[in-house]
Amino acid sequence: MTHPYAAFSTSLPWEGRERDSLVMDFGGGDEIRFERLGKAGVVTLTRPQALNAVTHNMVKALSRALEAWEADAGINVVIVKAEGRAFSAGGDILHIYEAGRAGTPPVDFFADEYRLNARIARFKKPYVALIDGIVMGGGVGISFHGSHRVLTENAQFAMPEVGIGFFPDVGASHLLPDLGGSFGMYLGLTGTRIRYGDALWSGLATHTIKAADQAGLLDELAASNDPNAELRDFFVPAKRETERQDLDAIARHFSQTSLAGIIASLEAASGDAFAAKTLDVMKTRSPTSLHVAWREISAGSTLSMDECMKMEFRILNRMLAGHDFYEGIRAAIIDKGSTPDWRPAAIEDVNAAAIDAYFAPLEQELAL
Repeated sequence: MTHPYAAFSTSLPWEGRERDSLVMDFGGGDEIRFERLGKAGVVTLTRPQALNAVTHNMVKALSRALEAWEADAGINVVIVKAEGRAFSAGGDILHIYEAGRAGTPPVDFFADEYRLNARIARFKKPYVALIDGIVMGGGVGISFHGSHRVLTENAQFAMPEVGIGFFPDVGASHLLPDLGGSFGMYLGLTGTRIRYGDALWSGLATHTIKAADQAGLLDELAASNDPNAELRDFFVPAKRETERQDLDAIARHFSQTSLAGIIASLEAASGDAFAAKTLDVMKTRSPTSLHVAWREISAGSTLSMDECMKMEFRILNRMLAGHDFYEGIRAAIIDKGSTPDWRPAAIEDVNAAAIDAYFAPLEQELAL
């Protein structure tokens, strides 16, 4: 890898416009691009054909860039954006599946990814994630822990991991408990997609803008010392999409003090279409994943970001050694559309001691 500041001047198009930029090399290859635009360090995810799924290479390159830019007095703000119709649809789960099935689960990838998530949360300069499209899983981890989460009308947010036998990770245990009205618990246990209005209402997004204004915002951020002022100028209010009665139902059902309590509350709401639909969705999810997700989101409400990442790394190691994660990927990706064979198959059949084991200390904990 060349030194990142052994760069060259060029003009790169973005959204049909040309800007003088300094391209920088942090070892990302053709998967992620780094530029200096004025006073901004700009990161662009460049795997649109793969919906910008996050790879180990991308994680390591972004970590190097943030380390350099945090110490660089010429960089006042970091902006993260993406090419194509997705910001990032998650991690490269097919690679994870293949590596795990080959007996070499990619623990190092997750360790580096979780370290990056923690680094973003403690980053000392404004970190603006510009999200125009789908953002899920690993994409959430490199965007929603920053200081400014900016969504356009094209954005869709989800943490759908319980649907593939996994768990809401990349700092979701720190992010989701902060959402009012038990909305985070609802998102984590159902994997429901939301749009930019719900993201703004819940606090996931800090700002909403028009997709057509992205290029102008980038110009202003590159020239400005005050991203708060620029984002106020570009801000366009977005209406909440989830109906008030459904929000009330979420707050009532998902504030219960156990997973069993949530299920019982939903079951007791006879004649309530929203409760019935929500219950049907949850019954398709991995029972083990639901138990783990409920516990980690509950625990995360009293933990720091670093403590959450250490907890998630414990869970991750047990998930990679288990059954449901690989089975979920097989059903969703390998044999598309097939029904997963969860083990255990029912929420009530999950043993409490088995869930405890996911949270037990590791011989080698995550070093942050």
